[in-house]
Amino acid sequence: MIKRIQKLPSWLGKSADHRAIFAIALPMIISNIAAPLLGLVDTAIIGHLPDTIYLSAVALGAMVVSFIYLLAIFLRMTTTAEIAHAFGAENQRLAQRVIVHGVTIAMLLGVILLIMRPWLIELAWLVIVPEPELQHYATQYISIRLWAAPAALINLLVLGALLGRQQSRLAMTLVIFTNAVNVIADVVLIIGLEMNVQGAAWASVLAEVSTAALGLWFIRDLLPKPSYWRITPAYFKQFAAMNRDVFIRSLLLQLCMAVMTGYAARFGAVVVAANAVLMQFLMLISLGLDGVAYAVEALLGAARGRRDVSKIRYWMRLTLFWSGVFAVAYCIVFGLAGTQIIGLLTDLDEVIHVAERYLPWLILMPLFGHWSYYFDGVYIGLGLTKAMRNTMAISVLGVFVPVWLSSQWWLNENNANHGLWLALSLFLLARGASQWLYLRYKGLTLLVQDHPSK
Repeated sequence: MIKRIQKLPSWLGKSADHRAIFAIALPMIISNIAAPLLGLVDTAIIGHLPDTIYLSAVALGAMVVSFIYLLAIFLRMTTTAEIAHAFGAENQRLAQRVIVHGVTIAMLLGVILLIMRPWLIELAWLVIVPEPELQHYATQYISIRLWAAPAALINLLVLGALLGRQQSRLAMTLVIFTNAVNVIADVVLIIGLEMNVQGAAWASVLAEVSTAALGLWFIRDLLPKPSYWRITPAYFKQFAAMNRDVFIRSLLLQLCMAVMTGYAARFGAVVVAANAVLMQFLMLISLGLDGVAYAVEALLGAARGRRDVSKIRYWMRLTLFWSGVFAVAYCIVFGLAGTQIIGLLTDLDEVIHVAERYLPWLILMPLFGHWSYYFDGVYIGLGLTKAMRNTMAISVLGVFVPVWLSSQWWLNENNANHGLWLALSLFLLARGASQWLYLRYKGLTLLVQDHPSK
């Protein structure tokens, strides 16, 4: 579509620059789609075992492990920010310094997760409280999966480095490779060797470790010789602070998402199921908007490395255009086919009926939420992790929590779930608004002066 554009209005920039955006965004959109599809094969293999307890244990254990790794997404984000900066500044030594410190942090955190396995698992069961047999098998799964924690964190680092250097096709290759290895190992270990839950866990470990090896080979030019592998205390402190800020931001975000399902339990099992179905709409939204956000991170990070304020503004304008296009497209699709999408996700009539009551929130959600996806990309690209953390805290504590709690007071029991969706919608809108206000107050010229090339 973009290649056919010969001449665009001046405010829309050059068609070649739009192709540059999609050269980064499209492979990541494809990888976001491919991973769940391969995951379906994974689930299908386990689902054909003779006892349903195995599927339940793997699903529960995978949820716990995914939550732990999701909180570590800060490694991907901060690495993208710093590598994109170095890429734009054409500073290979800075890029190598980022990787050295990033790998060190990933290995340290991975070892900490290994040591803390018993306590992490105990904490998970205090929150979830599964039945004894399910807990037994899920504990086996988690204990094995966490052996790959260092490799899993290195994979986040490598993904961030590839995106920072605008090598999104290699990033897509890594994501697909991970899931493909996992599926093949599942067939061998679960079906061939009949290892059941333990086979599923070891398959994931094998996938994580092999992906880490391939990923490090992809960025081998950023790995200095052992004699040059040095930790700089000042930079370690700076990089660790960036990771801390994004960790806090991610934790606050996940707590809000957890409330959407956890607090809904007060309204009954049907409402919980309906909310879980509707939360899949947010996953669909993220497929496109995350792709644009990845492009924003890489392109703005490179412009920051060159200290080119005009280019920063230019890429912000172009990527905001596509973020808005995706948002409007999602609104139209959800408005026309939202009921059909719900029907694809569940065949339970009662759940479908309740989900349709709250569908209007999801039809409008892309317009509320695309700003937060977009500005997350902007803030990562510009290295504004502290401001990213602070605007998230303001949005959670100043908007989500007050709206959620107050809505439960003035809405009756039949409409209380509307209060949750109102809180989430205003929270997403507040995130975008607070981030926009900060940039407007700070000013991009001062911002680039605060983040000079190292």
